[in-house]
Amino acid sequence: MAATGTLRREAGIIGLLYFSLGGIIGSGWLFGPFDAAKAAGPWSIASWIIGAGVVMLLALVFAELATMLPKSGALIHISHIGHGKLIGRIWSWILFLSSVVTPPIEVMAVLTYLNNKIPYFVHPSTHVLTAVGFFVAIALLGVVVVFNFFAIKFVLWVNSLATWWKMFIPAISIIVLMSYSFHPGNFHLHMGSLHAAGMLTAVSTAGIVFSFLGFRLAINLGGETKNPGKYIPIAVIGSVLIATLIYVGLEVATITAVRPEDFANGWQSLSFKGDAGPFAALAVSVGAVFWSYVLYADAIVSPFGTGLVYTANTSRLGYGMAEVGSAPKFMEKLNRNGVPWASLLVTYLIACIFFFPFPSWHQLVGYVSDITVLSYGIGPVVLLIMRRRHPEEPRPFRLKGANIIAPLAFIASNWVIFWTGCTTVTFLFGLLGSLFLLYALWYYLIARKPSAQFGWKQAWWVFPYFIGMWVLSYIGPSTLGPEHVSLFNVVPLDALSLGWDMLAVAVFSLIILYMALGSALPREEADRYFADLKKVELLEEYEEGTESP
Repeated sequence: MAATGTLRREAGIIGLLYFSLGGIIGSGWLFGPFDAAKAAGPWSIASWIIGAGVVMLLALVFAELATMLPKSGALIHISHIGHGKLIGRIWSWILFLSSVVTPPIEVMAVLTYLNNKIPYFVHPSTHVLTAVGFFVAIALLGVVVVFNFFAIKFVLWVNSLATWWKMFIPAISIIVLMSYSFHPGNFHLHMGSLHAAGMLTAVSTAGIVFSFLGFRLAINLGGETKNPGKYIPIAVIGSVLIATLIYVGLEVATITAVRPEDFANGWQSLSFKGDAGPFAALAVSVGAVFWSYVLYADAIVSPFGTGLVYTANTSRLGYGMAEVGSAPKFMEKLNRNGVPWASLLVTYLIACIFFFPFPSWHQLVGYVSDITVLSYGIGPVVLLIMRRRHPEEPRPFRLKGANIIAPLAFIASNWVIFWTGCTTVTFLFGLLGSLFLLYALWYYLIARKPSAQFGWKQAWWVFPYFIGMWVLSYIGPSTLGPEHVSLFNVVPLDALSLGWDMLAVAVFSLIILYMALGSALPREEADRYFADLKKVELLEEYEEGTESP
């Protein structure tokens, strides 16, 4: 394997669009509609629309940023531009941890569905991996990683084939379920068993936001396409719109296909035989047994395709982290196919670790949604900073109404975090606080670097941000978040009712946004960093032979 090389610009518009769609349509559709129906009943349709709206706001923000800085691992570089190295490192860790967990989730989805036919991988009552399941999961993840050692063109080609399948099967499933079992009266049954908070909680904990956040995958291939200004916005925005139509259709089909007796005690009691793999089991329960076999096949293809593209995405994030000093330099090494092979191996090792604390699909989705949305919270901040400091900088895609859309995107991202509930928020900020403490100890006690270079001046706003979000979550409604938590449980005070709590989060978000803008990196330092990135981009284009510097 070659130690150095150049990322190849082989991703076209269709490849990028399918790359994002491949990330969006994965295991989420196999579990999300069923889990959302249990949480919110017919209101779950609104949950998908809310989730799509939140993600679209973030997608629009990153469409402009990514085309200004079309590099592989672009999200890593974006987090450095506004506030320097310390914020860049914190968000690099958040981004990497949010992406590296997705391939294990997809592998667990495969084994959970297959367990209905081969009952050795998952415990039937808790849906967590068995001892055999752990070994098989690690092996399947290894297969996904091996595929990624080939050139990105090959990965995109495999994903394009899988994406056609992944769009076709859900669309046909809608038709099959509604033709075999159609109970429109379900929209009115047991509405008293639901509360408004369930509609919001489902956005975060039923896999809705988790599913839609696959839009980011096209952004991180910015350095591997020849026309990022045109291709990235189409891929990012188009993938969210197409997926929204598919997911809303699936939710309608789920609600109308289930038999009324399957939720006789309310929507939260919705259950039928084999519902660990809900769509295939639902097909059997309504009499479409032949289609259940297709769905079991899809339970391998869809998650595998999503795991494939997320593994590619995570290795590019690791590559970007190495470029900016947030990860060891050896992670920049490329093989003869232009693949960051060292980062790919690190991705595999860290991904395997996540099987142990979170050994089921459902346990991990809420945490992943939180940390992923948090990772995108820096985008609106950076966009506003770039608009103020670099108004003259070329923008292949210029977001209209950015001064309104960016603050709304920041507020919406914090709402999603808040909706996951106090227990999940406690875990998230506890994890990040621990990572920061370890880094600070290394910086001062081992590296013995000067305090002036640590980055406190630009990063101080993060601490009231994280602490304030936890406090709001703690005094918020106890109806937010999942009922059963595997690790620990923190009971909110119920001091804020639904509605007032969202207003409080919105006001708090605007205060934090104002603080973050006021703490931005000095213009001279930001200009130097941005100029260095542009030089690297021109060098990559020259080495690829697309243009001369």
